[in-house]
Amino acid sequence: MIDHISVGVSDLDRAAKFYEATLAALGLARLVTRPRTIGFGKAYPEFWINLREGMPRVAPESGVHICLRAKTAAEVDAFHAAALSAGGASDGAPGLRPHDRVRYYAAFVADPDGNRIEAVTFPQE
Repeated sequence: MIDHISVGVSDLDRAAKFYEATLAALGLARLVTRPRTIGFGKAYPEFWINLREGMPRVAPESGVHICLRAKTAAEVDAFHAAALSAGGASDGAPGLRPHDRVRYYAAFVADPDGNRIEAVTFPQE
């Protein structure tokens, strides 16, 4: 249903370093580099960062977040650790999150601009 997503960033170089490290944990790599945008993905660019000079920090109460699928809990852990090492902030440590319909394992981070990104997997055990 969704072909690709993008987030605005105030500093393209800083964001590129953050997302290269963070998305690598989920198997995504930088595939396209243009003057004001960079695309990450596995086979084609499915996650884009776009320069928005002068953009204010994304307010935590905006409610917007993007969730990316991980294959394993170890990938979720690696995503969270990489994000923190690359200048992001934790918005929810890795862990099992029981829900009324489904069990899932997830971690939440905020990038240096405040964009909220989640990694999730659905363990069978």
